[in-house]
Amino acid sequence: MTTPNLGGPPATDTQDQALETVTTSGDGPKPLKIIIKALGGRPQQTRRELPSVTEPPPDPEPHPRRWLPDLAAVASFVLLSFWVTARLWRHPRHGVADNPMDQAFFEWMLAHGARVVTAFTYPFVSTQMNVPDGVNMMANTSVLGISIPMSPITLAFGPHVAFNVFLTGALIATATSWYFVLSRFIVRSRAAAWIGALFCGFAPSMVSHSNAHPNIVAQFLVPVIIWRTLRLREPGRWLRNGLLLALAIVWQAFINLEILLLTAVGLGLFVGMLALLRRDLRRDARTFAAGLAVAAVVAGALLAYPIYVQFFGPQAYHGLPPDIRRYGADAASFVAFARESLAGSPATAAGLAQNPTEENAFFGWPLIILVGAIVLWLRRTPTVLALAVVGAVFAALSLGPYVRFAGHRTDIPSVWRLMTNVPVLNSVVPTRWALAIAPVVGLLLAIAWEHSRTLAQRNPNVSGQIRFATGAGLAMALVPIAPTPLPSVKLPETPQFIAAGTWREYVGAGQSVATLPLPSLAYSDPLRWSAQTRLEMPIPRGYFLGPRNDPKRPKDRTAIFTAPARPTASLFASIQRTGRLPTITPRLRDQAREDLRYWRSPVVILAPQKREALHLRAMTELVGVAPRWIGGVWVWDVRPLLR
Repeated sequence: MTTPNLGGPPATDTQDQALETVTTSGDGPKPLKIIIKALGGRPQQTRRELPSVTEPPPDPEPHPRRWLPDLAAVASFVLLSFWVTARLWRHPRHGVADNPMDQAFFEWMLAHGARVVTAFTYPFVSTQMNVPDGVNMMANTSVLGISIPMSPITLAFGPHVAFNVFLTGALIATATSWYFVLSRFIVRSRAAAWIGALFCGFAPSMVSHSNAHPNIVAQFLVPVIIWRTLRLREPGRWLRNGLLLALAIVWQAFINLEILLLTAVGLGLFVGMLALLRRDLRRDARTFAAGLAVAAVVAGALLAYPIYVQFFGPQAYHGLPPDIRRYGADAASFVAFARESLAGSPATAAGLAQNPTEENAFFGWPLIILVGAIVLWLRRTPTVLALAVVGAVFAALSLGPYVRFAGHRTDIPSVWRLMTNVPVLNSVVPTRWALAIAPVVGLLLAIAWEHSRTLAQRNPNVSGQIRFATGAGLAMALVPIAPTPLPSVKLPETPQFIAAGTWREYVGAGQSVATLPLPSLAYSDPLRWSAQTRLEMPIPRGYFLGPRNDPKRPKDRTAIFTAPARPTASLFASIQRTGRLPTITPRLRDQAREDLRYWRSPVVILAPQKREALHLRAMTELVGVAPRWIGGVWVWDVRPLLR
């Protein structure tokens, strides 16, 4: 019986056909020549290519403790994940130092998922932020595919602990998923699978996004989608395989649509390249297309309404802000080390990425050299060649509209310049195309280890030298990019006015609590406070993506961070930014009253912070009401102004 595979003809039930067979000359192996070939020279003639996406045949004598390597692999992923997030667990009141804004955002989203479960609220739009307009949850990374299953943890321990569980669990689950897909369906060697999964789960880009982007780190469905897509060519199971793929696609859509898009494009390129390189795959085209059609129809039907809400529902936007669409990977970053890598530092990485969370293309020069050697060595292998093409295309797309080098923009246009206004693609941050290079590199490392292992087995006289050379090459490439623990910072305490529920005495149904300054990209603490109340405390404005809604350009639905500007919000943002207090005029007072009515805010609060004295004076002059110190915040009772 045969089973479908990715890298060669249908596999039989013999182990010899599950691995590439390496032949030697009649005069016996030549040690130096073999080692050179193992490290990057021209491979010897092969009968079979490494099979992929197939269930390898069992060993002639299965070992009773075959599960021990699997257990050890998963244990290593658990330990490494807790190593990366160690400071967050060691200091319960800390958050990620480089991106506290996004952490507050995802704590709010986790609370939203719990609220969907407990209060049966509408999941795709929420009016608990940005009162009265609300937030389109499908157009933002609401992670409903995670927040709803995690609602028991959020309800029991709070959104802050749930965030730590989400982030740590995402790293573990992603590496573990890659390991089992690699070890069961792509390579036979558990060591090869472990090496590939280790890189896929803890690549520098993954550790970088661990700075409060758990939605991007949670890629555990990516290997499943790849596996199920390549299984579509399996004879007689097009319906079953199509349905399974559809379910994985739908779940991933409710975790992160951007990762789903990158995966779909990468798979399309990979499958297309294999079809060009291997004629034997084309005979399965009809079965593959049937399964793909089932997946498309089922996933399309299940996602039709949520996608409609995303693009046409309340607070929908069309395209990212122009400055974000220009975010490209610096060409010099590919050979540099990320700040969270063992050989990296913030000083060297700062000029090569937009921020610490977007170090997507930092692989380090030793790994770039190793990957180049692998591709050169195995260039006659269709799978390796297809992977190399996918990696090269994604590297080109990640550069953004114009090529940047060492922090300076050149006048050299990139291929992405042609796609900046293409619908759907204009919602992708260009530098994130480099994220998809990490799985490509992980697969190449696993395949190369498998080939090297087979080469050593076929040439026992020099097997020790081959294994040493392989291990040394991997160590030199991977040790410098080993992850270091994420830096953390102590987060401000939630005021007792919020934690004790005192705010309820001022706020009625449909009303909100206004904070100074108003929540935005620069001030996200109110999102954390709202999350700790299980979103029972609504807030005006916020930190999210919404439409520009510029009266001068009514057709412009480009996204902006937070809500469109209102005079009072702009006033306090200016005070926070500049430290200057403008003259409070009657016009500003009238605008403040109008804004408070618009936000339906009968109470305004100010927590201790930078510019506190200036905010205190400005608000008092605006509303003509003396504040009171209650529960750790200054409180303005402005209920009379709303009448």
